[in-house]
Amino acid sequence: MKGSSLFILLGLFLAGGVYSFWKQKLPKSVIALLAVGSVMALITGLTQL
Repeated sequence: MKGSSLFILLGLFLAGGVYSFWKQKLPKSVIALLAVGSVMALITGLTQL
């Protein structure tokens, strides 16, 4: 349970970074890489529940 919570929190943190980078108009490749990491962390956390 603890590991899954950490992955979910990490995914949400990275999702916040995606939003922040989008607002700052950073390169789309950086945003896409961060978004992929966020989704992977969220999926890992949810599947471990």
